[in-house]
Amino acid sequence: MKPRFAAAISEHPLATQAVGETVGSILEQLDDPPDLVVMFATDAHTGVLEDMTRAVRTLLNPRVLVGSNAESVLGGSQEVEHGPALCLFAARFDLDLQPIRLEAFPGPDGAVIVVGGTGLESNEGTLLLLADPATFPVTEVIEHLGEVVGAITVAGGMSAAGHRPGGNRLILDDERFTDGAVGVLLPPTLGVTTLVSQGCRPFGLPMVVTKAEGNVIYELAGRPALDRLMEQVGGLDTETRAIAAKGLHVGLVIDEAREHFGAGDFLVRGVMGADKGNGAVAIGEPTEVGTTVQFHLRDPARAEEDLRLLLAAQQARGVLAFACNGRGRRFFGTPNHDAELLGELLDAPALAGMFCAGELGPVGGRNFLHGFTTSLALFS
Repeated sequence: MKPRFAAAISEHPLATQAVGETVGSILEQLDDPPDLVVMFATDAHTGVLEDMTRAVRTLLNPRVLVGSNAESVLGGSQEVEHGPALCLFAARFDLDLQPIRLEAFPGPDGAVIVVGGTGLESNEGTLLLLADPATFPVTEVIEHLGEVVGAITVAGGMSAAGHRPGGNRLILDDERFTDGAVGVLLPPTLGVTTLVSQGCRPFGLPMVVTKAEGNVIYELAGRPALDRLMEQVGGLDTETRAIAAKGLHVGLVIDEAREHFGAGDFLVRGVMGADKGNGAVAIGEPTEVGTTVQFHLRDPARAEEDLRLLLAAQQARGVLAFACNGRGRRFFGTPNHDAELLGELLDAPALAGMFCAGELGPVGGRNFLHGFTTSLALFS
């Protein structure tokens, strides 16, 4: 039997009505109880999220229920930013799924200690993960999983509903948490496709880091990094320079063995600042000498083009999307951009997702925490 998928969204401000509308729609689309339900509710529903979760679990009876509150959500062709909304994604796989609960703490030697994760010993599959950014050191945990678990793919996002400590809510079956991470391990037999649209375009030329310490680059190709940056920005036309003035990024090549670098070959990080005194440039990622880097710009046209290129040869009947809070209307200038584009390119799949304070997904075969991206889990 082929997997089946359904998704539904409600903007009704009353929790009981929102649950009724979304659950009713899921029941109409699926004949049997789903194996997986993923639930996203905006912060307007946080106060009654426990009651909503209990109702969804009782009415749909999934094997695994996982979810989070969120600042904004995606569902179908809609993106609801800041207003009340409940979004459900349901899938019937006829396979066992493993719910995952993770906590992490700093160890005495500085290494992260990860607690939980029963079921990750399988060494393969896709881990859909939702985490609290204030209490879960996701970058360190991803590195830890890569060392002790192996070839597991991680996709998901960091909850961004809470504007104060303890404000985020993570859902796993009958339990709610305000810290750590929750998720579900999907077996490799499902063939989930994970993609990350970073939405930046390179400018100038690739250069090798010749002096660096931590996340500070002192020299590029033998000259002060700031001089190299200003030289390349100076070569841009007036319109492109205006885009650069809103924020610069840098791409770090993932596979140095490649002769040419294009979309998908870079891990993109923000330029955090510069020091005119010593010509150093600070970026959002530790960088080693010998790394090839290229400066990038982030603009709406490139973000759309990147998503189109990524999805050109893809098919999916179900999609989970994790988009940065920096996207949406504030970035594209129009509502529903990513949701409508995903529906167009993938022929109206069952789509649900949330806007995040950091997105999780693989680039170049390695799992990373990203910013300003859209991370996708595609189900065929």
